[in-house]
Amino acid sequence: MSQSTTEKWTTEDVHHWLMTEVKVHQSCADIFTEGEVSGDCLVTFKKTDLLDLGIKHGPAVKITSYLDSLKEGSKYKSQFPAYVEKWSKQQVSQWLLQHVKIYNKCAERLQKEDVSGDCLVCFRKQDFLDLDVKSGPAVKIVAQLDQLKTKPMLTLQPTLQTSTDQRNTETCVQPERSLAQPSTSQQPDLQNKTEPHSASEKAPLPVRKAPPETTLPIKEQSTRPQRGTAATKLQQGLHQITVEIHHVLEDLRTEDLKRFHFHLKGYTNSKQTSIPWGKLEDKDTVDTAKLMTDHYGSEEASRVTTDILKEINQRELACQFERTKGQLQQQSLSKEDVKKEDNQGDKLKTLLTCGGNTLDNYDQFIVVVNKSSPEQVQYLQFLSKLKLFCVLDFDPNSTTSGVCHSYKELRVANLHTPSQFQGQTESVIRSLNLYKQTSWVFCNGRNDLDSDSHQELDYKTWLRKSCRDVEQLVSFICNPEVLPQGKCLIMFLLLSPVDTEKDPVFETYMSFIKHTEETNIITICDSQSTYLKWRELIQEKCDYDIEHLSINELTLSEINGTIMALGPNNQSGRQLPSSGSSTVVLKQKDEDLLTALDVLCMNQCENIFDENSSEFHDFRIETEEKFFRGGKAEWWNFYFCDKDKEKPFIKRDKYENVKKMITSPRDSNNVCELLNLFHHAGCGGTTLAMHVMWDLRKKFRCAVLKDNTLPKTEVASQVLKLMKLESEKASPVLLLVDDSKDSEDPYDLENCIRKAVEDNAPNCKVIILNCVRSHSPKKQYQQKNTRLCQFMTASLTPHEQKNFDKKLDELKESHEKPENFYSFMIMKSNFDKKYTADLARNTLENFDFSTKEAQLFAFLALLNTYVAESAITLSLCEDLFGMKMVRWQEDSVLERMNPYSNLLIINPVDDWGGYKGVRILHHAIASACLDELEGSYSLKVSDIAKEMLHFDLFFGVGVVKHQLMISIQQMLIRRLRKKDGDGRELFSPLIDKIHNQQGKQTVQEVFVKASSRFETSASIPQALARYLYIEGRDYPEAVKWAEKAKNIKENPYNFDTIGQVYKSNMKSNIEREKEKTSHNPEDLLTNIQIAVNGMKAFQRAQELAELEDEPQENAADDESEDFPRTSYTVYGYVNTLEMAFLVFEILGSLPFFDVCNPMKKSYLQSFLKGTMPITSVYKENTEINDRYVEIIKEHEQFLVRLKSKVKETFDLLDYYFANIKGNSEFDATNHRTVSEHFKRYVRLFCNTPEERKQEQETKSNLNLKLDIEERKLYLEMNQADTFSGILQHLDKPAEEMEKITEYYVFLQKETNVNQKQNIQLKINYILSNIILYQAKPNSKYLKKYQDLCTLLLETLQNVGFWHPSPDPYYLALLLMWPNPAEENKEISKYVTAIRKSSHKHLSKLFHKRSTVAHFYLGKEKGLKRLVSKPTLDKSFLPNMSRHTLAQLWRNGDIFKKKAIINRLHRVSGTIEQDEVYANNGKQKILVRPARPIRSGFSTEIVSFYLGFAINGPLAYDIQYKN
Repeated sequence: MSQSTTEKWTTEDVHHWLMTEVKVHQSCADIFTEGEVSGDCLVTFKKTDLLDLGIKHGPAVKITSYLDSLKEGSKYKSQFPAYVEKWSKQQVSQWLLQHVKIYNKCAERLQKEDVSGDCLVCFRKQDFLDLDVKSGPAVKIVAQLDQLKTKPMLTLQPTLQTSTDQRNTETCVQPERSLAQPSTSQQPDLQNKTEPHSASEKAPLPVRKAPPETTLPIKEQSTRPQRGTAATKLQQGLHQITVEIHHVLEDLRTEDLKRFHFHLKGYTNSKQTSIPWGKLEDKDTVDTAKLMTDHYGSEEASRVTTDILKEINQRELACQFERTKGQLQQQSLSKEDVKKEDNQGDKLKTLLTCGGNTLDNYDQFIVVVNKSSPEQVQYLQFLSKLKLFCVLDFDPNSTTSGVCHSYKELRVANLHTPSQFQGQTESVIRSLNLYKQTSWVFCNGRNDLDSDSHQELDYKTWLRKSCRDVEQLVSFICNPEVLPQGKCLIMFLLLSPVDTEKDPVFETYMSFIKHTEETNIITICDSQSTYLKWRELIQEKCDYDIEHLSINELTLSEINGTIMALGPNNQSGRQLPSSGSSTVVLKQKDEDLLTALDVLCMNQCENIFDENSSEFHDFRIETEEKFFRGGKAEWWNFYFCDKDKEKPFIKRDKYENVKKMITSPRDSNNVCELLNLFHHAGCGGTTLAMHVMWDLRKKFRCAVLKDNTLPKTEVASQVLKLMKLESEKASPVLLLVDDSKDSEDPYDLENCIRKAVEDNAPNCKVIILNCVRSHSPKKQYQQKNTRLCQFMTASLTPHEQKNFDKKLDELKESHEKPENFYSFMIMKSNFDKKYTADLARNTLENFDFSTKEAQLFAFLALLNTYVAESAITLSLCEDLFGMKMVRWQEDSVLERMNPYSNLLIINPVDDWGGYKGVRILHHAIASACLDELEGSYSLKVSDIAKEMLHFDLFFGVGVVKHQLMISIQQMLIRRLRKKDGDGRELFSPLIDKIHNQQGKQTVQEVFVKASSRFETSASIPQALARYLYIEGRDYPEAVKWAEKAKNIKENPYNFDTIGQVYKSNMKSNIEREKEKTSHNPEDLLTNIQIAVNGMKAFQRAQELAELEDEPQENAADDESEDFPRTSYTVYGYVNTLEMAFLVFEILGSLPFFDVCNPMKKSYLQSFLKGTMPITSVYKENTEINDRYVEIIKEHEQFLVRLKSKVKETFDLLDYYFANIKGNSEFDATNHRTVSEHFKRYVRLFCNTPEERKQEQETKSNLNLKLDIEERKLYLEMNQADTFSGILQHLDKPAEEMEKITEYYVFLQKETNVNQKQNIQLKINYILSNIILYQAKPNSKYLKKYQDLCTLLLETLQNVGFWHPSPDPYYLALLLMWPNPAEENKEISKYVTAIRKSSHKHLSKLFHKRSTVAHFYLGKEKGLKRLVSKPTLDKSFLPNMSRHTLAQLWRNGDIFKKKAIINRLHRVSGTIEQDEVYANNGKQKILVRPARPIRSGFSTEIVSFYLGFAINGPLAYDIQYKN
């Protein structure tokens, strides 16, 4: 029948069609007649129009399907068996619950909308979504429905009426009925009536739903009654407690039931006599239950049952029975029954998985938990399976006996307080290790910390003091930039009652619903009474029923088991290779601590899936397709190929070279080696490295560095931990470092790892395999030590091409259209540019840059060409297309991006807790697309860049946007290494291309726009300043932008850029003036002003560098000059020298200072030395010379001081290079530069050998009495005239120390010196006494401990807290450190003073270097409690070599030796806010950890040994209490 025919129908024809063809109910067809729906109206109807008529959803979907067929001119044909179409709406509900296993609310919704079998078969996914069924269940229903087409007739169990209680129901056995039978057949009424027992007990006997089959142990089937017969035996009606006793007895095995009868006949704890054995003999569970209630009465019978269950060691059954009794009592008191879910286990799964089978649907879980009992804690292992972002814990005893203690036995958690979540989002995330390790937040005190700030508070006090912090914590958690909406689930785990809204837990719930939807919060509770009160509170306060979001009828044991059974299956027993070809198991808790490493185990990927299942097959196909399309290689890709030996992973020709490079024997003394693999982007370099690592995983402990933002010392510490895990003997480690900025970056890491390994595992080795993207990998390879590097280019050998051809044939066997795996095909084509050009041309046909889709694709092409591994987050793409109103599938973005989607892929990104990013499949495709856009559509890269900078959506506050903004900045400012040697290109590749295509004006436009976008970033104006002075020679404009960068952020690099502009300007002026034939005095004025400004900038840069407490890991996105640096070091001094010599060069070119003329050169020397004023210099009387004199006179002070300033700088730099180990090419370059300048200095100022000698000698002439001079000379000869020299006498003979001490006594009495010298004599004298005591405690030259303290106090009063050296404060720590039972309030001041003094005066020497403790705190009193390191060494030296002893000190194992434990005092302390404190009573004294402590700002109770170093107390061997 055609549509034109249908349009002629009358309303009666429509009615007839609905009744005879569609077969809807007459009342439904009558609605059409009442609405005057004729044929011409009918053909325009859509489902929404039918719903508007008042027709329910089920019939509406069916009518729509028939109507669609009618429009097509055909008759509707069902593909489903007839029995399915005959299902009633009740049977559809049964099928959904029993076979699809969806949550009860969904089934009820469909039944309410009259979805019978004939309607169900017409449903599509969108129809379920329209009924508010979530995506997960909707997909599942559609899949199961599709299977019904081929399945034989199903059997359903009728759904019986259920009661509120979770365990007090019984199933009545019913005959199984075929679903093909007419749906009108009635079920027999098997509901039993109860005998009246009291007024409140007239409700019908609760019934329990039975499983389709009852399976019992074989040995008991013949002797134990089956539950299915219970209803028959109880149909006379019994009291509810009788039924519950019967149920609990049913759970006993036959032997236990006999023991129950035995104890029952002898039960004496009742006023009633015991039941005679004759009545009990051969009784089954039903008769026993009835006999007990008849004999004892219901209340007494339940107590007897509980007592006997405990006596026969069935305590869990007893607890279960007790809970059931409580629920029965609650039910009788409740005014309205709570409707029980048919299957709370399935409901729990649905809430956690959104209808799936794995916990992967949510990226993170947040748990709010209150006080627990020991019985509950044993069932909370499921918390260790969840990806916990944080836990808000209201139990102050949680760390000692609660949930936190239980969790930390299995996993790592950092212990925090709510106030630690305040501050900038990124800073909080980084400092607290969020996403990497669970944050356990104590929201109402910690009883294990003895501090007023950690006390548990009552509600009123908590509301005043802590509530605000918790609210801010909740606000932080719910920030979509921290945890995206819909990707995290909040779980309230109520382990104890919340009886009133005046409870911190309830206040926290209210805080959450201010920031998120109620549907994002679920409640889990194992007590029905607790749940009912909680539900009531929320309903009253929020007018919202949480029943559908709550689990309250399962025990914690059942909850735990249900969640632990969910996927993904954790790989148990992850194995690592160990010494002697053995293996050890990597514990989850240990892996939690390795936050920077992705560990590759020996049995990686094994025992995670049932590998014969369709699920595994689908997973394999999907994973392989993602990889061959252009996704990153995963370990699964290598595992699949290992399983299928006939289809191996393609082995690149460089495979053997790289493997040999790693495994070949090498210098045994070098414990850490860096091997570089240089490769073109997209040629498979990283994949090759992973392939080699996969095959070496049984020889090395393998890991990939996944977090390069951590301090290098922290990474080294984790690598060392991996080496030593579960074994006394360390194992070799292979560490893969990928996507590093350039090959120099990992050298710092190499040095840190080398130091850690040398100190702790000197006989083991770490190999760092560093994958470096390069534009010229072969040249970089040739410039390096070829034994320690390899290279790969974008070119296949003939052998490799054959392997790729073979792999394509293999892919055709298992994948549809592998020709569309473009990343694979690019390599197969041997990186043929014509292939990628054709691909780009075909895809970009009819490209329209005005559309959002085209704009997004162009942005991706630009980013992916110029920034490796860049992406735009999926959420930003959804925002761009306005797709946030509904819950879209991730594929929806790709569908929207047609026809470009075939070149795009969605990849997970690990940063900031993980998100999904959209990018182009391959770097070569992105580059070809840019070429196509420029060639065919005249769309230049500058146009795309400027348009991208116009997009408001991409810029703003937020972690996700921040990642994109970083990529855009890198595209503009990141400079690559030069192709033909060391050093970097002058500008980023993008700026280079824009400059070459369109010139300075366009480059400046791009930078100016970028600067307006990145208002708080100094990198853009700094980069523009560099471009302007290097390429444009526009110095005034360059200074303006460099100043703007400095105003945004004052750091050494931005001031250095200002100085570089002035220096370049000055050099340019000198070169220009050399070409002139005449002199212009105004040029001198200009150059002096430039020199003054430039030197000020360099001096300020140096000052800022020295003010920094720590060198900045990435101080600027684009540092000045051509070298990446982690600290500014002495660049300011070197550049100041350069500026000074430019001034000397300009002065030397003046007519009266001409350095080529010896006489005039002497005038210049005398002027610069300050011995001849400019007015005394001989010169011709000309107008030009007069003007020169005026200018020089105006700046005479600056010019005359220049020579002495240069000399001071040379002295300082000479001291620096003499005392600092130059471990980089930058130090070496600076040293060469300074040496060249010093040669110029000598040539300019030192004309004779005598003068040169005078410059190098230090004069000293002291006129002292002979005996004083003699003693001072002795002290100097023995290096005892300084504080540090005396410290070195700890292991010298006692006689020598006695003489030193005697001499200091004499000098104090006889020397007439100033106060400063006198103070130093006293300080040295006190230290000499301390050292002498260590060597000879009974020496006659020793001063008493109390006298030394008195002398020290006098000295401290004179010097205060600002002495220029740390010496007096070091003595204060040694002599005045408080005993455990006492407090010394001054000691904290001395700790602060020693830290400040050492930092101010010694930081240049100690920068990034460790100090050593000469003394340790012992257990005695007075001077005896100071234990020197040589004294401790004497305990070991008779039995071990010095080399072995030094090794024990380096790795910290010395503190595990009994000799140390017996001598030293272990101090109690805490770690708070990443600082270590020693505790003396309530006093906290700040100390420094001798070794790095765990990151994450966890608050911990610790103990340690205390050592005294010149820059403060050190904590050794820190042990965590928990």
